[in-house]
Amino acid sequence: MKIGIVGLGLIGGSLAYDLRAVGYNVLGVSRQPQTCKDAVTLGAVDSASPDLASLASADVVFICTPVSVIDAIATRLIPYLSPEAILTDVGSVKGAVVNRLTPLWPRFIGGHPMAGSEETGIHAAQSRLFAGNPYILTPTAETPDDVIQTMKDLVGKLDCNLYECSPTVHDRSVAWISHLPKMTSAALITACLSEADPEILKLAQSFASSGFRDTSRVGGGNPELGCMMAQYNREELLRSLHQYRQSLDRLTAMIEQSDWSALEVLLKQTQAERSKFL
Repeated sequence: MKIGIVGLGLIGGSLAYDLRAVGYNVLGVSRQPQTCKDAVTLGAVDSASPDLASLASADVVFICTPVSVIDAIATRLIPYLSPEAILTDVGSVKGAVVNRLTPLWPRFIGGHPMAGSEETGIHAAQSRLFAGNPYILTPTAETPDDVIQTMKDLVGKLDCNLYECSPTVHDRSVAWISHLPKMTSAALITACLSEADPEILKLAQSFASSGFRDTSRVGGGNPELGCMMAQYNREELLRSLHQYRQSLDRLTAMIEQSDWSALEVLLKQTQAERSKFL
């Protein structure tokens, strides 16, 4: 089986490493010729080219580009695909992508590997990035059974935790545990920067340690990714943000009213429940 990967960044490059390691022939595409050369030199792919036509022989093609350009890439790619080829993506939003691409290519299935880092580019790619992490497939009622089974088998080679759900359920779920944290983490950094006393701000920056590092990590990540989360999963993100604001208001009221017993009860609850998300 030949695997095509469009977009040889962190996710695409890491997929390439793992799929090539288990014996698949991996063909890469990047608009940057130097990235193509680097991907071959690093051993991520068997061959790479800026030309989408180079994927004409691929059995499965992963589009590993930003969500905002998946549609355009697919439109340009589809004329080169064989009729039996499977097309998938790795975007963090599924509803908009699946609704657009399914009519264009009936053998499309949405996918989302829940793994990554703040690093970008082919040199950030790494083997076994997905091992032990969720990988979600989002078939619809129209997705052919053989497409679903092939993708389950293929993704299973990554040693990830495979899940299957509808695009709608996916988008509501990731709004809570991925898109909301991105925004609240950015809000934390913004709030700290609002400190008017430069001496206090400088000391706060110097004192920042593991607690701040953990809670601010995703807010310091890729801005383009954060904007796409908001744009393409707007309704579900807004829903989670409104609920988060209510939670903040509740905490604020407890502290304003010196209701330490209620605060302790809430913190004990969050302490007990956190492990269920990890």
